[in-house]
Amino acid sequence: MSGVPTGGARPTTSHWGAYSVRPRTDGGLDIRPHPEDPSPSPLLGNVEGALRHPTRVRRPAVRRGWLDHGPGPSGARGREPFVEVGWDDALDLVSAELARVRDEHGPQAVFGGSYGWSSAGRFHHAQSQLHRFLAQYGGYTASRNNYSLGVSLVLLPHLVGAAGAEAVLRSASTWSTLAEHTELIVAFGGIPAKNVHVTPGGITRHRTPGHLAALAAAGTHIALVSPLRADLPDGLDTTWYPVAPATDTALMLGLAHTLLSEGLHDRAFLARCTTGFEVFARYLEGHTDATPKTADWAARICSVPADDIRRLARRMAAHRTLVTVTWSLQRAQHGEQPVWAGLALAAMLGQIGLPGGGFGHGYGSMGDVGDHGPKLPLPRLSQGINPVAEFIPCARIADLLLSPGEVYDYDGERRTYPDIRLVYWAGGNPFHHHQELGRLRRAFGRPDTVVVHEPYWTSTARHADIVLPTTTTLEREDVGGGRRDTHLIAMHHAVDPVGEARDDHSVLAALAARLGFAERFTEGRTPRQWLEHLYGEWRDQMRGLGHEDVPGFEEFWTAGEYQLPEGPQHFTLFEDFRRDPLAHPLATPSGRIEIFSATIAALGLADCPGHPAWLEPDEWPGSPDAHRHPLLLIANQPNARLHSQYDVGALSLAAKVAGREAVELHPDDAADRGIQEGDTVRIFNDRGAVLAGAVLSDGLRRGVLRLPTGAWFDPVPEGDGVLCAHGNPNTLTADIPSSRLTQGCTGQHALVQAERYAGEPPPVTVRRPPRLITAFPSAPPAAGAAHRTTTTADATATPEIP
Repeated sequence: MSGVPTGGARPTTSHWGAYSVRPRTDGGLDIRPHPEDPSPSPLLGNVEGALRHPTRVRRPAVRRGWLDHGPGPSGARGREPFVEVGWDDALDLVSAELARVRDEHGPQAVFGGSYGWSSAGRFHHAQSQLHRFLAQYGGYTASRNNYSLGVSLVLLPHLVGAAGAEAVLRSASTWSTLAEHTELIVAFGGIPAKNVHVTPGGITRHRTPGHLAALAAAGTHIALVSPLRADLPDGLDTTWYPVAPATDTALMLGLAHTLLSEGLHDRAFLARCTTGFEVFARYLEGHTDATPKTADWAARICSVPADDIRRLARRMAAHRTLVTVTWSLQRAQHGEQPVWAGLALAAMLGQIGLPGGGFGHGYGSMGDVGDHGPKLPLPRLSQGINPVAEFIPCARIADLLLSPGEVYDYDGERRTYPDIRLVYWAGGNPFHHHQELGRLRRAFGRPDTVVVHEPYWTSTARHADIVLPTTTTLEREDVGGGRRDTHLIAMHHAVDPVGEARDDHSVLAALAARLGFAERFTEGRTPRQWLEHLYGEWRDQMRGLGHEDVPGFEEFWTAGEYQLPEGPQHFTLFEDFRRDPLAHPLATPSGRIEIFSATIAALGLADCPGHPAWLEPDEWPGSPDAHRHPLLLIANQPNARLHSQYDVGALSLAAKVAGREAVELHPDDAADRGIQEGDTVRIFNDRGAVLAGAVLSDGLRRGVLRLPTGAWFDPVPEGDGVLCAHGNPNTLTADIPSSRLTQGCTGQHALVQAERYAGEPPPVTVRRPPRLITAFPSAPPAAGAAHRTTTTADATATPEIP
């Protein structure tokens, strides 16, 4: 019997915004954005087509080799068929393996993977559910930070303190303040419009496009510093500086040297509000390395003419200027440097803390940066306390799995990778986020067991041993909202689950029952009772903050939403600190902005010295390998999906070229290689190769390719390496850390070569499920037990989805 209520539209929300769903009699969905959303996300176009796509995981499934031979390292992950089993059998297998690993190797041998993007819901948040479960079962090795901001989350507390870092990332100067006061924005990495519809938990009112229009109306000039013209929307007063990729720091240093040499820096602000400028100045002047960082020096590296650099520096000093750096620039080797140099450049201008001036980090990287939505608590499921102290920076997962016992540096600590025997992943797709996917494949072959909760047959699911089918947002109830959101949304159950899918909480509750702690995990509540409980706790919090009008749960649920009070339209980052740095010090050793950090310098890290510096990356247009791989690949966020979510949705599929991810390249680079619009292109380096569909554009500088992330990884053997037939760029990116300080992700850039693919290319297979076999065991299976099997689905027989 269906658990879906009959009647009208059901409210819900997502990371790309709130919307309502009305199921149609033909099985389709009418999807409408929230009526108060001035700029609904186009990503809503992916929801309907993805919901019941053939790649949905319909039954629990176990890799054939694991079922036949039991736990152990295996290079067959991602290559073998799966045996479909019943839920009871699957849960028995998972609980027994968890118990075995904990008893034989200790709880630190379990890696509690997962990433937080699987749902905008506050209760059915897969990462929180899994971490709560594993913490109650003795603990797990955890991960810290994220792929988006792994560098900045570690670096910024050293420069502006923990609270200052939180303010930079979550409380930026509001767009309204910028429109009123800013005369010039120098946007390193641009302000990409494609990203502003997305925020963790979602935003009901997408206002950034309107704020950009207000900047245009106010006559604010924007200096776009990026190799991609599309990193800033049309319609703004813009000068485009098509900088060579990975050289923004050199340009910043050339600008800083011009300010210093021409006496345009604010000495009083630097003396009152910063520390260490004299050390940085000596570096700029070349006293430490015999290389003055002049505009001419910078021009030779970044390919922006020296006269343009000097003119821009003078214009910055003469106007109310905001220096902003996108998150993308820190997702690279030495990604600390553009963030630090951008902050130092803003400090030299002396406008930090002035309305419309100063420093920003992330405008255009996320929809809530600069928004004036409320800063209020949200309902939250506690993950509890993890008894295990082991953790890794999240981008080091392949190192963790491949190199147990290896010592590494992280934020001033010397740490050791534990020996992981079981990987448990619920939410997220590491075969999207991680780099050098051929290496990640090898890493996933090392543990004894990999367990994955997943609604879809992503590459992560295909590289698991046990796959448990989980519901999507529309197949369950929840309460949703994002940071700075204007609404809390009642996420109604809209459609029945596909196949035998269950929500993560129900799966983990069943495992907890087998392992003897069900009552502690569920606290005696059903999922609906959990929603009522979490909402009630939140309502009490809100009332304690003076918001007495928050309704009870039933009234909220019936209404479908609660509108939160707005935050202040005008806010200036570091305004109080600037006004009185003694009364409002930063939580740094000096109490001020650290242009030079004695703490970082004392670590003696060659890849992250104590002040901003030009450190030549391994892969950039000036590196020795550029003669073999002369094109610089930019692997940025996609336009047609969030990460790899709903890659099988209509919008994402429409953006493909002949069914493969589209790669943008300059017409002259294409002509040099005999590539025409629509051709299949092989892009390659020493780490692997991908196939993509050619799109020619003069909106990027010569020598640059743009291949966005998120195409589901579809590996095909090619010689000694791997080829992704679908066009996932992380086949090509290097799995190295940004530095030994932050250990952040470096997935933004890679040197490559490209050629027109000759012959018939291999087909894209990830839009149909892997080979599935149905098992008919005479008794509940144990790992290593034989099963009678019958083939029920074969990838070669499943129709290709266009």
